[in-house]
Amino acid sequence: MNAVDARLRNARDAARRRAWVDAALVAAPWLLVAATLAWRTHAAPWSLAVVVATLLAGALHAWQRGRGFDDRWLARQLDARRRDMDDSADLLFPHATPDTALQHLQRERLRQRVQNGSAIDLRAPWHIRGLLVGAALAAACIVAIVLYPATQPATRTTPATPEAAATQARPARLVGQRIEIRQPAYTNLPTRSIDTLEAKIPEGSTLHWQLDFTPTPRRVELVFHDGERLALRREGGSWIGSRRIAKPSLYRLQLEHPLPPEQAGPHRLEVVVDQPPQLRALQPRQTLSLLEPGQRSWTLEFEATDDYGLAPNARLQITRTIGGGENITTRKQVVTLRGRGDPTGKRYRHRIDLAALGLVAGDDVIARLSISDRRAPDPQTTQSPSYILRWPPEPIPTATDLDGLVKRVMPAYFRSQRQIIIDAEALLKEKPALAADRYLARSDAIGVDQRLLRLRYGQFLGEETGGTPKVLPTNDAQDLQQVILGEEPAVAAAEPHDDEHGDEHAGDLQRQPTFGEEQAVLEQFGHTHDHAEAATLLDPGTRKLLRAALDEMWQSELNLRQGHPELALPYAHRALAFIKQVQQAERIYLPRIGSQLPPIDPSRRLGGEREGLGDRRDPLAEATTADPVVAEAWRALAPVTTGEAATAPDLDALADWVASHETGDADPLELAVAIDALRRDANCLDCRQRLRQLLWPLLAPPPAGTGERPSAGPVGNAYLDALGREARP
Repeated sequence: MNAVDARLRNARDAARRRAWVDAALVAAPWLLVAATLAWRTHAAPWSLAVVVATLLAGALHAWQRGRGFDDRWLARQLDARRRDMDDSADLLFPHATPDTALQHLQRERLRQRVQNGSAIDLRAPWHIRGLLVGAALAAACIVAIVLYPATQPATRTTPATPEAAATQARPARLVGQRIEIRQPAYTNLPTRSIDTLEAKIPEGSTLHWQLDFTPTPRRVELVFHDGERLALRREGGSWIGSRRIAKPSLYRLQLEHPLPPEQAGPHRLEVVVDQPPQLRALQPRQTLSLLEPGQRSWTLEFEATDDYGLAPNARLQITRTIGGGENITTRKQVVTLRGRGDPTGKRYRHRIDLAALGLVAGDDVIARLSISDRRAPDPQTTQSPSYILRWPPEPIPTATDLDGLVKRVMPAYFRSQRQIIIDAEALLKEKPALAADRYLARSDAIGVDQRLLRLRYGQFLGEETGGTPKVLPTNDAQDLQQVILGEEPAVAAAEPHDDEHGDEHAGDLQRQPTFGEEQAVLEQFGHTHDHAEAATLLDPGTRKLLRAALDEMWQSELNLRQGHPELALPYAHRALAFIKQVQQAERIYLPRIGSQLPPIDPSRRLGGEREGLGDRRDPLAEATTADPVVAEAWRALAPVTTGEAATAPDLDALADWVASHETGDADPLELAVAIDALRRDANCLDCRQRLRQLLWPLLAPPPAGTGERPSAGPVGNAYLDALGREARP
């Protein structure tokens, strides 16, 4: 075989392998579906037949795909994919022998092209979309098969005839069991069946037992751990009974003759308690929100989830408070909301129009959402925290007296350092266009402004303000108003006073004191601003920051007055940084008052009066356990040495105590199982040890002990003895 034939054969073989792989990928998901079906049906004969049929169908499909790759297919593919074949690829194969010299020449030419041309690739492209669709359908079938509830008939043997009754010599034996679980309607869960005597069920489910015995017993009862009994009735060859289970329980089968130990129980019924709805606020994030400027509405959004399903509607209670102080009234309204989402998870959204609600400054809007689940007949309800939208009233600055000032914001003129920086930077930009004297005059004017600001800050550190011109605003109330409105304070600069060493009040601010202004009252009746230690309007940390800012302002002023704003800018920036820290500080003035204790009455000291004192000779009462049942049982279960008789605990009293008391973290069903095991075998050492371990967390902690009173010493003992002799008649 020459190179041309080898190339053609390799191309055909590669295309055949690609077809087989493609067929396998198509059949593999459905083979998994058949295998899952066989597993789910416990390898039933018909399911095995489905598996075999799927294998045969896949093999037949692969064989049919592979047998079509012959010479004629190869010729068609070459003509379709390569133009240099000139639709004459059929001449390359032995079945097409050239009849003419022209055909022979064409054949040689084609073989030469195949030999010298590029590699031949005739493989079909992957059908990705088809493979994905097939795999998705197969996966859906597998999920449906796995999740489909299996209903299996109860395992039965040959039905017992009425003549085959249980006897003492031949006791009955359980040969088949089936429990039908009818789950509550609010869970939306279908009825299901199990073939075991233990189950995990939703709260409030109804169980329907169907039990088969051989030989047939005369009576069958279900005895629960709380003492209740359920007598089963006989229908045909089975014993049937129903009961609604609302709490975790243990039960065992009781016949006229004991069952084998492996079937005697007890059997456990675990109850899944319905959880209340879970509610989470998405908007707002915090419980207290302040009304923003221009806000016209308030949007509330909540998310609720429940394990079985939520009620169709939720209730949003909106309360508006009106007034202030002791004259507050409320208006309430309830809005019904319908959520969006599936039954187990919904979102609720509501927008409150504040204008329609009539909200004014000083009012609050309080919203609270409540949602219930579909539990019947007693649905569980969950309420969200109260979310408050507050429109704060206008702040009213007040003062108590000369010594105590209420907490307030810092004055507005603590922000004017930025304007000095802006003016200095603007002057540097205009320097090329200004004359030297004009440049120096403007720099000196900015330096004067820096000095004025420095002197104003110095008032809060006890510095003198000699030579300070009139400064506006002159009222802290105006400062506070400017802070609220976000305005910059107006500073009117005048020529500075050169005499800073004259009379101590010569440089004070030339203004008339305002009635009720705390700074004016302090200036009129006191003189503490010239002593740094007496300046207590600021706390020590804030005074330290302000002192650093004044130092930087001094250097900035020095360079500005000398006509060097470029050297003054670094100091001005640092001063601004310190001032921003001062802005963030809180100012609280603490009154300098001492503690005023009531005067001491000397006539009552060491008077020897003992009226109202108790008897020191009262004995200590012995501590007793409030409920000694658990403690007595725990002591009775203590291990004994060889040769000693074990003490039998009162299991009936212990069982009654477990049924009527909260056991905390201990599992009451585990306690019931341990008590039942010890009741059936009183000599079981492992059962005694197991029950003792379960009782340990239920023991009450011992009461706190009392220690011996320390001796009072010789003098104290003599005094106490004298008191005792005096008290005796």
